Amino acid sequence: MAFTEVEVKEAEAAIVAGAKAEDLFRLGLMYSTELEDRGVDFIEAHKWFNLAALMGSSPAKAYRDEIKAEMSDEDLTVAQRVARGWLAENRDLIEADKKEAA
Repeated sequence: MAFTEVEVKEAEAAIVAGAKAEDLFRLGLMYSTELEDRGVDFIEAHKWFNLAALMGSSPAKAYRDEIKAEMSDEDLTVAQRVARGWLAENRDLIEADKKEAA
């Protein structure tokens, strides 16, 4: 199944409105499959799965571990770095979701 850039933008907008594990997971799915004939982007997929896993998504943990086997050590390092960067810039979105869940 291929996703479009429009679907990616919609998923990103949902995250900006309030990051939820399922939205982060959905972005991971989008980047781990065909994206408008550009192929798979394991770095972005791993980033989003990693962030969703951080928020408690068990499926995201499994998918993250699965694609990790397909990645080079260098790509894995980059994916982890960009996930930490996103988290540092958007911690308020995740904190807001935690408060809503409580």
